[in-house]
Amino acid sequence: MVATAQTSATICGKPLGLATAHTSALIGLETQPIAVEVCATRGPSMFQLVGLAHAAVREARVRVASALAGIGVLMDEHAITVNLAPADLRKSGAALDVAMALAVLGALDKLPAKSLDNVLVLGELALDGTLRSVSGVLPQLEGARARGVAFAIVPSGNAREAGLVRGMTVRTADSVAEIVEALRGNRELPRVPPTVYSPGDAVRFGDMSEVRGQSEARRSLEVSAAGGHNLLMVGPPGGGKTLLARLLPSILPPLTYEEAIEATAVHSVAGLIDPDQGMVASRPFRAPHHSVSDAGLVGGGDIPRPGEISLAHHGVLFLDELAEFRRSALESLRQPLEDGLVCISRARARAWFPARPLLTAAVNPCPCGYYGHPHRECRCSPEARRRYLARLSGPLMDRIDIHVQVPPVEVTALTRGAPGESSSVVRERVLRARAVQAARREAGLTRARNNAELPARELGVIAEPDGKATRTLEKAMSDLSLSARAYVRVLRVARTLADLDGHPRVRERHVVEALQGRMLDREIMP
Repeated sequence: MVATAQTSATICGKPLGLATAHTSALIGLETQPIAVEVCATRGPSMFQLVGLAHAAVREARVRVASALAGIGVLMDEHAITVNLAPADLRKSGAALDVAMALAVLGALDKLPAKSLDNVLVLGELALDGTLRSVSGVLPQLEGARARGVAFAIVPSGNAREAGLVRGMTVRTADSVAEIVEALRGNRELPRVPPTVYSPGDAVRFGDMSEVRGQSEARRSLEVSAAGGHNLLMVGPPGGGKTLLARLLPSILPPLTYEEAIEATAVHSVAGLIDPDQGMVASRPFRAPHHSVSDAGLVGGGDIPRPGEISLAHHGVLFLDELAEFRRSALESLRQPLEDGLVCISRARARAWFPARPLLTAAVNPCPCGYYGHPHRECRCSPEARRRYLARLSGPLMDRIDIHVQVPPVEVTALTRGAPGESSSVVRERVLRARAVQAARREAGLTRARNNAELPARELGVIAEPDGKATRTLEKAMSDLSLSARAYVRVLRVARTLADLDGHPRVRERHVVEALQGRMLDREIMP
């Protein structure tokens, strides 16, 4: 917060203290500059706060008064007015506490002139003057650096997160008293060391060797991980759909530093950063319950916050019992899955959050779950089954690239079956396929990070099928009544299958395998 103290001014013969602190508020992941203007005069005790402040901001006067009393500065003899500009922007949270406290000290002439110039200060105050960590430190520091701020002070609890910022000096403090002493030149605050990024261990998600049987489902998971394709698993209870979904992160490539920074920024805004780690080092895995609200899934609220789809950015969003989710919540996923962004519009502001998760969903084939089960009879009528699966709209299904049936596991596979390939073996194949895609990007053929993001205009060059594959695809388009979006997604999956096989061209067998999910729609879906 860049603060400039101006004192010794006079209005109507009465001493007047003025100070201005510059801070910022977060709207989504974007920072909005805010000027904290403080006027202090001798007179009846008063603390007036204006500027469209939320309840948590209005309560700052109590925390500021108590914290300053702890260092011997009493506000009882002064009439203090605080203005938060711009006045038409709603301010929320307690991150403005330290800015207000220092601006008040500047207005009362308790700090050296210009001691707060070009300084960003973040933090919430406790009643005893200690600093509590706040959310959104990483995007706030990045926004300040972009505005030219060269120096920042943050709570010690945010040190690891603040260490991710490059190009500005960041120091930590445990209390407002330490900041005051440092600004008076009596001490030096510790400097935040750079946070070293080390990818998290994927073993914590489990290992693919735990899965017995289910060769088709395992293959689908591998293709999904190799190309970043959304996946739907259909099958009765007990087939292993949830286990497979939870193992998907174990075969995904490690987060790159850039991906980790993006995921950390979203989690920081949501207040979900582990202070000991300071960043998101492993691919997020989010599995909301089917009772989640629309705002909980895609984001929202009076003060826009990221939803589950953004918290799973660069990770996995698992929706179990897909047909049990609210229809409106599922339909709200359509635009983010297509664009990779969530836009939350409010009367006074518009917030954007990134949303590029790997969507993995599981659904039963009917309300009782046993339609098509080899040993148990389904009790659902055709109409009940139709209504149940009609909750999954065609446009939503078009946005899921791979559909696979997960049948019940035979007892012999559990008792006598050999363990499947481990996650490390599968991950090696995934990494090789991703390397092929990265090579295309470096060669300038595409800007897409993986095959699931390939635009339709590039598929003719990157995923051009050979003659037999083209004829097979044209026939399938007609027989299965595929939409144009489904056609594009089939080609994307076929390109990934070719990458896994090491083939430069998409061949007929790749197209046939990519079409299997669309044929499943005819057998399982309404």
